Order: sequence, then structure tokens, then C-alpha cells
Amino acid sequence: MSLTVGIVGGTGAVGKKMIEVLEERSLTIDKLRIFASEKSFGQKIIFNNRKVTVELLTEEAMKETFDYLLFAAGGAISAKFAPIAAAAGNIVIDNSSHWRMTEGIPLVVPEVNGDVLRGYRGIIANPNCSTTQMVMVLAPLHKKYGIRRVVVSTYQAVSGSGYKAIEELEKQLIDESYPNKVYPRKIAANCIPHIDVFNENGFTKEELKMIYETHKILRDDTIEVNPTAVRIPVFYGHSESIYLELNKDPDINEVREILEETEGVVLNDNPDENKYPTPLEAENSDCTYVGRIRKDLFNSKGLSLWVVADNLRKGAATNAIQIIETIENFK
Repeated sequence: MSLTVGIVGGTGAVGKKMIEVLEERSLTIDKLRIFASEKSFGQKIIFNNRKVTVELLTEEAMKETFDYLLFAAGGAISAKFAPIAAAAGNIVIDNSSHWRMTEGIPLVVPEVNGDVLRGYRGIIANPNCSTTQMVMVLAPLHKKYGIRRVVVSTYQAVSGSGYKAIEELEKQLIDESYPNKVYPRKIAANCIPHIDVFNENGFTKEELKMIYETHKILRDDTIEVNPTAVRIPVFYGHSESIYLELNKDPDINEVREILEETEGVVLNDNPDENKYPTPLEAENSDCTYVGRIRKDLFNSKGLSLWVVADNLRKGAATNAIQIIETIENFK
């Protein structure tokens, strides 16, 4: 079946990655339309060897018929235009945080809870990039052992903040005096334990997303999640150090087998040969990589893992395209 797909915010970092992923996957796209603000209106973008002219995002355009509309813009844009598109009968897949915790709107990682998409039409939320890669690994372990508590520290690439952040890191690596504009501190040769705004409870909005989104995706709000989100001077690929307290004692070989057999997860775990995931290996991949798997020396139910994924692909664009593929497979 040939599809008509629209991308709102198709000239940004995630939007361009969506176009790239659409070219690579097996979906047959008959027509691609790209929408953006006046700043990008009229630009030419190549898709499948043909030029696509960027259109102006308007309410009238969102009332037209699409098989799927991908939103790669900010929350304010999604809040205004996604309901218009959905009311017109379109399936909307939104990458912003605006709709993620809205009751009745599915928050989906296809390999984990794709079943909620069967027969669904309307707005679908794409999870936060750091949540997505974490639940890819948590879901099969939760099914087998049950997870009581998660302590996670993220090491997040600057591409998660868009093109301006990438440019800021590039310029600071060349010129130490280049000022910080995107981040509250200089990012080159530094780590910043501050992603998004701080809540009155001391956690940032990014950290709270990981708590509530994990509960929704895994359908279990009893799991205790304690995150610390850190921005590091890496261009692409988020890394996570994850500590789990399980309900049952895990067998380390069984854990490896479970993860090795999990769709979308790649086991890279042989420290004796220096085999473990890093952002450079994960860049441009649609998989979630896991290594450094080890049991707690003091708690028989404790398990530590190191998880890496490309934040623009599995963390955003690829997951959105996989949602389309999942819906198409249900037809």
C-alpha cells in the first residue's frame, strides 16, 4: 500500500532524521509533504531522489487527508495543530512531550507495548529518547523477574537539544572562549547535570519524564524510578548507567540470553575483550545496545547494566516510523 505522509517540523534535526529513516525502511511512500514555519518555507528537501518543497504549516493544511502525520516540532506546535489533524481523521505521531501523559493517548515503544495501537486512530505519543532506550531493556527483565526499583544516570548527547547545541559544542571544541548560549554552562570538556527545568522537588523535567513515562509504557506505576540526567560533550547517542532491584534473584547468563533474544536489542558484553557499547558504535543504528551486565556484590537481587542508543533514531525518528509499521502490520 502506498502511503501519504506529512512531517511537521521536517527541517529540524529530528524531522530530517525522520525523512532519512523513511527512505531506509520498507514502507512505500507515495507522497511526502513537509511543513515548517515561514523561516523554512520554500526550501527544497530531497526524498527518494526527488525534490520536496517545504510548505507553510497552517490549520487548513492539517485538515487535509494523510495516512500519517509525524510531528517533529515543539510542544506548542503539537498542542495547537495535532488536534486539528486528528479531528480530520488523521493518525498523528507526536515526538514532543505535550501529549505523552494525556489519558487515552497511547505512549508507544512498538517492541514493548505496540499492542495498544491495534485499531487505534488519533494522536500517538513518541516517548522521551532516554525513556525509550531504557524500557527496551527493562521490559523483558520486568516480565521475567519483576522490577522493584530503577536507579538510572543518563549521559546525553548534545544533539538532543537540536542543531544549535551541536554547533555550540563544535565551536567550543575549536575556541575555548566561545560562549555558552544553549546550555547554562560550557559543554565542551564538561558534564552538566541539568537537562530541562528544575522542579520544586529537585528533579528536572527530563528526569520526571523518565519516571512517569516508564510507568505508562510498562503499565506498572509501582516501579520506583530514580533518575539523574546529565548532558555530556558527545554529538550523537545517549548512554545510561542503570541499576535494577528485582523481585527475584537474576541468573546472569539467563539475563544475557533474554536480552540477546529481545527484538531491537543488541548484546555487546565481553569486558575481557573490551566489548561494551559506546555512542560511536550506536550512531546511525536503530538498535538499543546493552553491556557491562553484572550482579550487585551486596544484593542478590541487584543488577547493573550499561545501555546506549542513537537518540535521534531509536530515541525519536525510528521509533515514530516503527509505530507506522506496527499499525500497517495490524491491517
